[in-house]
Amino acid sequence: MVRHNNVVPNGHFKKHWQNYVKTWFNQPARKTRRRVARQKKAVKVFPRPTAGPLRPVVHGQTLKYNMKLRAGKGFSLEELEAAGIPKKLAPTIGIAVDHRRRNRSLESLQSNTQRLKTYKAKLVVFPRKAHKTKAGDSAPEELATATQVRGEILPIVRETPAVELLKVTDEMKSFNAYAKLRLERTNKRHMGVRLKRAAEAEKEDKK
Repeated sequence: MVRHNNVVPNGHFKKHWQNYVKTWFNQPARKTRRRVARQKKAVKVFPRPTAGPLRPVVHGQTLKYNMKLRAGKGFSLEELEAAGIPKKLAPTIGIAVDHRRRNRSLESLQSNTQRLKTYKAKLVVFPRKAHKTKAGDSAPEELATATQVRGEILPIVRETPAVELLKVTDEMKSFNAYAKLRLERTNKRHMGVRLKRAAEAEKEDKK
């Protein structure tokens, strides 16, 4: 029996609720599948690194991200030339190349050139045919001790700024920043008039 001024129960339960519910029961199985896929890929690309080709260190775009470092698409032709690596050889030894990139600062050119030289020094090149070695292939001793790099090649290290601690002096405590700002603002406002007066006074002295 309905009492008082209440809404008469009138539920509309005709929508197919299963279409509006998202489940995630396949998460554990997908995790296993991804791990197995990574292992298969590592075996397939052996002895190449699992993370793919070496990529340059670049700054992010726009004012929000341009202070952050990230991996770029590929090394520019200028960087390859500075490191002494031919542009056609680079993709064959695991170096990504982006012919459209331009070096707009000397720092990025130098850092990426050094990155290429470091990679080149650690590189072990296997011959295409085991019984036939060519110029540029690594020595048999290096081939015997070579291991597959798992994970990122030459990880990008983001430097943390050093914090310098100072002892607060009495002079710092007595300094009034607001008063200093007001004074400098006043000086700037009157600078033109003062210069004009000084010039007129100098002219009067010459007379």
